[in-house]
Amino acid sequence: MQKAVLFDRLDEELDTDAYADVDASANGLQIGATSGSADRVAFAVDGVVSTIEAAADWGADVLVVHHGLSWSGIERVTGRTYDRIAALVENEIDLYAAHLPLDGHQSFGNASGLANRLNMGNRSPFGELGPVTIGQKGWLPTPMTPSELQSTLEAELEHAGEGVQLLEFGTDQIETVAIVTGSGTDWMDEAAATDVDAFITGEGEGKLYHMAKESGVNVFLGGHYATETFGVAALAELVAEWGPETMFIDEPTGL
Repeated sequence: MQKAVLFDRLDEELDTDAYADVDASANGLQIGATSGSADRVAFAVDGVVSTIEAAADWGADVLVVHHGLSWSGIERVTGRTYDRIAALVENEIDLYAAHLPLDGHQSFGNASGLANRLNMGNRSPFGELGPVTIGQKGWLPTPMTPSELQSTLEAELEHAGEGVQLLEFGTDQIETVAIVTGSGTDWMDEAAATDVDAFITGEGEGKLYHMAKESGVNVFLGGHYATETFGVAALAELVAEWGPETMFIDEPTGL
């Protein structure tokens, strides 16, 4: 597959234009050119030196990540930014980033992937951010206690031994769940207004404790990295169907 075709198809599938005005990430091709072929495409959560080097060792032509290098532009190419760009250029790897578009995608997104693991039904978009959404909500197949859902999440998430933190302030039988992966504190109020029994996110700010307590909602913190592996892994499977060979580079952070 030609790189230009790959990038165009990813842009279209992820609807990157819809998130342009609300996402600090420059979604789409960040480093590289559209010329040449993409025979091997690697996928990772983070575009960092270690994942770039792993992609290079595998012989990747393109690295697709959730967290790229350009956040509201790059003013100086020095230090850590220089090291990452240099690793890409030296190994002739193009970098494609999909941040909020990969959170919000209702089939290939991070929230969707976690909802799949929980076998959730009656799903709908959740997590409003201007004209778009970045999460998903739905029903568990059978009610769970908070500790049962915590154990299930710990079994399903690659949290590097850090476990899943539970803020147990809601009902003792959980049926409805809202998910915003990564850092979702800002959607706690929407979860409470939606009247779900539980809100799952990756990490929380200090204020989340009292927001959850005062709202009477159970909150689960599964780790930023752990809750955001689903999107890139799903994209790897999709791109493999288009022709290129793909691989997922997994580097859990425990955070």
